[in-house]
Amino acid sequence: MQGVLTGFAVIAVVIAVGYVLGLRGHLGPQGREVLTRLAFHVASPALLFTTLATADLSVVFSSRLLVTALSTVAVAGAFVAVGVVRRWGVGRTTIGALCSGYVNSGNLGIPIAVYVLGDASLVAPVLLFQLVLVTPVAVTILDLSGGGGEGPLWRRLLTPLRNPIALGSLAGVAVAATGLRVPAPVMDPLTLIGNMSVPAVLLAFGISLCGSTMPMRGADREPVLLAVALKAFGQPAVAWALASGVFGLRGAQLLDVVVTSALPAAQNLYTYASTYEVGERLARDAILVSTLVSVPVLVGVATVLG
Repeated sequence: MQGVLTGFAVIAVVIAVGYVLGLRGHLGPQGREVLTRLAFHVASPALLFTTLATADLSVVFSSRLLVTALSTVAVAGAFVAVGVVRRWGVGRTTIGALCSGYVNSGNLGIPIAVYVLGDASLVAPVLLFQLVLVTPVAVTILDLSGGGGEGPLWRRLLTPLRNPIALGSLAGVAVAATGLRVPAPVMDPLTLIGNMSVPAVLLAFGISLCGSTMPMRGADREPVLLAVALKAFGQPAVAWALASGVFGLRGAQLLDVVVTSALPAAQNLYTYASTYEVGERLARDAILVSTLVSVPVLVGVATVLG
């Protein structure tokens, strides 16, 4: 329980600093946009590369990854189905689907894995699945739905190779798969740059809260409620059913997959929404509310299954 509260406290402090920066105007009127672009085009690709380049790709074939993948597809598919019926649009529906199943496995998942589960590597399957598969697919859809679909077919097929997030992920996987060792003079600067990613995302998120209305109001109320319900309750429930009923996981293994599935929506989803200028309020509100709701959910899961 201490690890859950510690992880949330760290995030809350950095977001609060961003809010104060926005309130005082220290970074100017373009502060949020600059931080968002820094994270998306520079820091996040560097972080993804350095993380995946040294990762053990054997975790991709674990049963935990299958539970994560199936639960993510289930809740994201549910949101997409509703989005199609309600005609929320491709970009907005994509952001909502991400908020429904893309967990905060980095800046929140790692400390919780350390303090609650006792091993930081337990979030690796989730992290790899999201970075290697979910992120490239999602940003490609956002690229194409935002006008990237215009032009010849060969150019559209190469869309993932023009996206910095996808490039960072794919390059890191390639290095890990080939067993290459990146020289320190190359890796150290990339690591330093990548360390800016999480703070930049959280600060930009905090700035975005300045002058904003209360969450879950207006036209985005329905998709926000759906995304939060799927993320906070639907995904951990599906993960528990799959892990215990299909894969026969028990004890610590069952706790691992349910806790990681119960993590809130990741803050970097707001970066994607802001970069593509679609579903920004949906992402902001879903991240904020799912983070608040996930505190009692995570405490409850750790208490019951721990």
